[in-house]
Amino acid sequence: MAKQEAAVPEREIFSLSGPLYLTAVDWKNPHHRRAVAASLVRGVYILERDHQENRLGHQAQASPWWNFFHFQLSRMLIDDVDYSVFGAIYEYHSFAFDCNAPKFVIAFRGTIKKPDTKSRDLKLDLQCISNRLHQSSRFQLSMQAIQNVISLVGAANIWLAGHSLGSAIALLAGKNMTRMGYPMETYLFNPPFPSVPIERINNEKVKHGIRAASSVVKAGFAVAKKGQNQRSQKDDSFYALSEWVPGLFVNPADHICSEYIGYFEHRKKMEKIGGSKIERLATQYSIGSMISGVFGGDSEALHLLPSANLTINLSHCPDFKRAHGIHQWWDPNFLGQSELHLFR
Repeated sequence: MAKQEAAVPEREIFSLSGPLYLTAVDWKNPHHRRAVAASLVRGVYILERDHQENRLGHQAQASPWWNFFHFQLSRMLIDDVDYSVFGAIYEYHSFAFDCNAPKFVIAFRGTIKKPDTKSRDLKLDLQCISNRLHQSSRFQLSMQAIQNVISLVGAANIWLAGHSLGSAIALLAGKNMTRMGYPMETYLFNPPFPSVPIERINNEKVKHGIRAASSVVKAGFAVAKKGQNQRSQKDDSFYALSEWVPGLFVNPADHICSEYIGYFEHRKKMEKIGGSKIERLATQYSIGSMISGVFGGDSEALHLLPSANLTINLSHCPDFKRAHGIHQWWDPNFLGQSELHLFR
């Protein structure tokens, strides 16, 4: 008896769940750019799902996620442990030249909780939480791919994009490339912020009190490190990132990324009450990175940023799965607010 084909979930089919309204992309429009970047990331997820389900030819679902926007798949990025597709390099091809469109987009998927990928992805999730994602072979493969593209065509008009675990990879890669002199336009969807979920506290005074106390502790740690003559390389390295302004896209109902809201809001509050000097020292550390530094580990909190363009989805999400999902970022009824946070 022939094996019955598994039904393809609607959310994997571009014609049923993709941004079909974007028949003509305005590359100057930030909403269009966000929707395209998110769709290309979704394409990486579907590449791996096609691989897992052995969907070939007309059964494959991935290509519409980039073809619709006139991109071609230049290369798939394959993990060296589970051999899954974790990233993709897309090249833009269109009859109508537009200098505002990216030449290349390098995109990274997040965790897929299917048997073929679950073990490897969850291990990487733990490395992300423990501030060790930069030590993983998947991140090293990502950096090699990015550097290869830049060596061929330069860094102008090359985007980085990722979702969840993939956004953590894109964030670290963006930091590295900025320090190497190549700041890249970056789209980080639901980026992980490993922290105690302070943002879920309803009482604003309690919330601010906890963050203020944490800032004093972290600033004290920074001063202590200065006394050990460790200041220049660490602090200057963080401040050097301030000209890089990645796009952060977060949902308040998603506890994985929602702490970015409090992180940047607290900086504004500290400035208003005259605590900007304290926060300038504290903003580059997390409690976890401090503990790591005390025991001889890396004291840099890899998820922290000096600057960002923070977009918050204000639309109601009925559950965590949707709040953390990629589809929200191309919803035609998207309701959000954006604010530029610059480190001065």
